[in-house]
Amino acid sequence: MTIRTIDGVQAKTVATHRLATRVLFSGPDEGIPVLFLHGNLASATWWEETMVRLPAGFRGIAPDQRGYGDADPEAKIDARRGLGDLADDALALLDHLGIERAHVVGSSLGGNVVWHLLARAPNRLRSAILVAPGSPYGFGGTKDERGTPCFPDFAGSGAGLVNPELVRRLASGDRSTDSPFSPRAALRTLVFGAGFIPTREEDLLSATLAVHLGERDYPGDSVPSPNWPFVAPGLWGPNNALSPKYAVPVPEIVASKPKVPILWVRGGKDVAVSDAAASDPGNLGRIGLLPGWPGMDAYPPQPMLQQTRYVLAEYANAGGSYEEVVLPGSGHVPFLDNPTEFDRAFHAHLAAR
Repeated sequence: MTIRTIDGVQAKTVATHRLATRVLFSGPDEGIPVLFLHGNLASATWWEETMVRLPAGFRGIAPDQRGYGDADPEAKIDARRGLGDLADDALALLDHLGIERAHVVGSSLGGNVVWHLLARAPNRLRSAILVAPGSPYGFGGTKDERGTPCFPDFAGSGAGLVNPELVRRLASGDRSTDSPFSPRAALRTLVFGAGFIPTREEDLLSATLAVHLGERDYPGDSVPSPNWPFVAPGLWGPNNALSPKYAVPVPEIVASKPKVPILWVRGGKDVAVSDAAASDPGNLGRIGLLPGWPGMDAYPPQPMLQQTRYVLAEYANAGGSYEEVVLPGSGHVPFLDNPTEFDRAFHAHLAAR
C-alpha cells in the first residue's frame, strides 16, 4: 500500500517480536506518547490529521493493525482471543519503542482493542480515549445493558452477516459509487455520514481497500446456527474477534487496577454504533430487511450505547472516572467531521493528565 502522508507525519516500517507493520509518527521523539488505534476497514492513515493537531510536547504513534494496510499479511487474528492479538501487538510496539505508558486512543474496532487493554494491561495506559467504540460486550447478539446473549451460540455476531457484495468489491479495488455496497458508498453512508465527505477521501478509501481479505482475515469464517439469523461466529478475522462470544469479560474492565481516566467521544448521528445500528441484525430484522426475525423479546436491536454507559458507570462506581462527550452533528468519525470540537475535548483530556 502506497498512501502519501501529510506534512508532519513520518511513516516507518517497525518490526516487533509479534508484527512487522507500517507505523506513522508525529511530534518530538521525546514527547508524551499518544498511541492511535484505527477502526475496521481502515488503517493508520485515518489518524494523520488528528496526530498533527496534537498539542506541543506530544508524540503521535499510529500503526497499521494486524489484518490491515501494510501489516504483515501472514499475521492473522485468532478470534478466539477476542481482540487480544491486536492488544498484544500494541503492547509489543510500545515495548519496542521503549515506552512504558501511553495515552491510547481507539476508534470503533480500535476502541474495542482499548477495552481489552483496560482489562488486561491498565498499567501501560496513561489514559484511554474511546472514539465511537464498539460495545464492551462486542458487536451483535446481545439484548440488554448487561450484555445478555440472545442465544447461547451468539448467533448474528461474527463474520457471517458481512455482505458478500461488499467483500467482492473490496477484492476488486472498486472505487465507484454505483452500488450501495461499494466501499466508497458504504463509507459515506455508515462511517462518514450526514453528507460529510472528507478532503482526503481518496486516501481514506485506499486505506479501506488495503484490508486483508480471506476466511482468516476480513470478513473471516462463520458456522451455521439453528438460531436466527442462522449464522454464528467462526474462529478467524476481525469480525469474529468482535463477537460477544470472545469479548474480554466486562468484570475484568470494571475491576482493573490501576483505574485510568476514560474519555468517551461519540457523534450524535452515528449510525454504525448506536442503540439501533444500521448493520445490527436485531435492527435489520425489526425493520424487515432480515426475514424471520423472532421479535423484540428474543432478538431486539443491541443497545450499544446503553451497554457502554452501563459499563463505564460500573467502572466509575469501582473507583474509576469517565467523561462522555457527544458531538450532536457528527457521525462515526467525529475526529474527521468535527475536528475543532473533537480536539477541544481530546486536548483538554490530555492536558489534565
